[in-house]
Amino acid sequence: MKMIKVGMIGFGTIGAGVAKILAGNGEIIRHRLGAGVELVKVADLDITTDRGVKLAPDVLTTSADEVINHPDIDVVIELIGGYEPARKFLLQAIDQGKHVVTANKALLAKHGDEIFSAAAKKSLSIGFEASIGGAIPIIRSIREAFVANRIKSIEGIVNGTANYILSKMSDENCDFDTALKEAQEKGFAEADPTFDIEGIDSAHKIAVLTRLAYGTPVPFDDITVTGISGITSEDIECARVFGYRIKLLAISKFDGQAIDIRVHPAMIPIAHSMANVNGALNAIRICDDMMEENVLIGHGAGALPTGSAVVGDVVEIARNILSGVGERLPAGSFQDKEVKKIPFKSISEIESEYFLRFSVLDNPGVLSKISGILGKHSISIESMIQRGRGDRGEGVPLVMMCHKSSEKNIQSALKEIEALDVVCEKSNLIRVER
Repeated sequence: MKMIKVGMIGFGTIGAGVAKILAGNGEIIRHRLGAGVELVKVADLDITTDRGVKLAPDVLTTSADEVINHPDIDVVIELIGGYEPARKFLLQAIDQGKHVVTANKALLAKHGDEIFSAAAKKSLSIGFEASIGGAIPIIRSIREAFVANRIKSIEGIVNGTANYILSKMSDENCDFDTALKEAQEKGFAEADPTFDIEGIDSAHKIAVLTRLAYGTPVPFDDITVTGISGITSEDIECARVFGYRIKLLAISKFDGQAIDIRVHPAMIPIAHSMANVNGALNAIRICDDMMEENVLIGHGAGALPTGSAVVGDVVEIARNILSGVGERLPAGSFQDKEVKKIPFKSISEIESEYFLRFSVLDNPGVLSKISGILGKHSISIESMIQRGRGDRGEGVPLVMMCHKSSEKNIQSALKEIEALDVVCEKSNLIRVER
């Protein structure tokens, strides 16, 4: 029987998951593929720690070069993360004529076009389904299932750590720090959770999805990114009263002229298709000209869900090899000559409904001052909550839901409101998505 030989660089959580799947489900892969998939070399700086999967001693190495330069390896899997040396390893593997698979969304967000181009020049395949949404087949859906559709928008809960924290705060009425600590204890959050809770991980993912959906280079630094560390129990409770839940959303919208791409906490109605996607689950909602919406929900992280996406890419590439073809579709979804720069909107250009929370002195006339400034900037109030009474100069929460207005007007109004002597601290703004 024909064997497709695979090498892997990185033997952490996902790498161990890949090894377990190839060992435990090798027979079903053979039945479906008509060939075997053999993991012949695994490189990692630490080859002594027990990962819960047994590999032959000659499979493990501390040298990535042994994987990249191995004459029998057909496919190289990169699972070390980060920009370098991951970028170097992938380009070297491609230069050696090897197909590649990666779960590295940060690398693809910054250097995807370079890697896609290198693979195309060699007629090689690059699989990266595992880079976004774990086991959710979002890459394959955009590149193949929705290939005839004009995509109008993508919205996603694409970070399980942030979603777990917000779900915990919503369902158990705990504060942010308590929810983060539990997420870390349960292994849903890293010791340093900055990339997850500040939205950077989500921004990497929406950058890649935007490139695939609209066929344009995405300057990563142009993405507006706000995390969830400023969300309070007060925000969660007020959202519930107004009929919303708060989620960290990665958003990409194309109106035919320019792209609106951003990551931030958003209030979504409780009837929204993603409002009750809780815990560490991910969800991605795509709207296009052929359907109102299509929502994909699943496990967005973890050894086996992400590992299954990696193995799925390996098997897809193996089918190409067995058929004697190289890459049968462009890695970036569009033919290279059709990739064109599309303008990106500034955050100041968007329009939205807004949730605003102020901390104000409980003095007569405060509401009229704030509503007067909002009105001056063409912002109308839909509903309002004032929670509690203040004394001894302490601030009390004043919460408002505002009708749709421009981001530019909202920011101008907030700057003016925060300069008032009756406002005790910086206000909190949460955009509404429907």
